[in-house]
Amino acid sequence: MASEELIPAATVILGRNGSSGLEILMLKRNSKIAFGGAWVFPGGRVDPGDSGSGELEKARSAAVRESGEETGLVVKHASMHVWSYWAPPQAQEMVTSGTKRRFSTWFFFAPAPANDLVTVDMGEIQEHRWLPPAEAIDLHRRAEIELIPPTWVTLHQLASHSTTESVTRAASGSFDPPQFVTRPIPGDPVILTWEGDVAYDDRSLRDSPGARNRLTMSAGNWFYERRQ
Repeated sequence: MASEELIPAATVILGRNGSSGLEILMLKRNSKIAFGGAWVFPGGRVDPGDSGSGELEKARSAAVRESGEETGLVVKHASMHVWSYWAPPQAQEMVTSGTKRRFSTWFFFAPAPANDLVTVDMGEIQEHRWLPPAEAIDLHRRAEIELIPPTWVTLHQLASHSTTESVTRAASGSFDPPQFVTRPIPGDPVILTWEGDVAYDDRSLRDSPGARNRLTMSAGNWFYERRQ
């Protein structure tokens, strides 16, 4: 069973303006560690030495530190904007594989520094790619890369933006970043729901009409819905 304890973590979505629009830095994790083989954004757990006056600022410091350790890029605190907050299902509700540890994670967005030459350690991180969000989602659909749900949903959100400036405006203009506290509905396919979904508090309403805030995880074709 997964651990009851939530481990504070942080991740930073690094974007740049490429020849065809917005590109996001994706890292492939070593297959022998947690979330092995998945393509993720730079990030990791919050360490005791990460500075800050509260949870959010400590997470910001952790995101800066982890991006440096995993990519060699120097990201400034001031360039980072809160994008979202993610919390996993309760331990007894975990229905997807990957890790028994449960991370509560702040997601930040930052434009990549001018010197965006990435250096990975070939330890925890094996590869890197700059990808347009829609292309990353399509690669996942074709089973060419592995994504975990928070990464997939974030890429889906980013796919509506064409520049780092657009993402920065969206992030900096939000006084209440979206929070994704996950509740899964087992079945075929598995559905992950978040607050606002008709079935969030009652799984029996899985197929009922009504509001949607969910990710339907059909094999090879994930689908995110959000509507009132």
